[in-house]
Amino acid sequence: MPIYEYECSLCHSRFERRQRFDEELVSICPKCQGRVSRVFHSVPILFKGSGFYSTDHGRGRVGSTGREKAEHAAKEPAKKEVEDTASKKSTESKTEDKK
Repeated sequence: MPIYEYECSLCHSRFERRQRFDEELVSICPKCQGRVSRVFHSVPILFKGSGFYSTDHGRGRVGSTGREKAEHAAKEPAKKEVEDTASKKSTESKTEDKK
């Protein structure tokens, strides 16, 4: 059950009441029989989980997005394959020259 806080408009006393959602709100002050109104408070914000701090993210290039990183990673193996093929061809040509 939630706890509601009320304030009297005449004597300015504050009090709390534990009430169900379906119960009628308090309208009379228990001290002076004046009119009361509910006091509203701001809701605290809790940031739970990862991704809320700068230390939670990986150390990538500054200003690069996830898409750019993925494209860069996709190009990297292709570059290596070209280099491997070129080095194989050069070693094959060297062995043929020796024969």
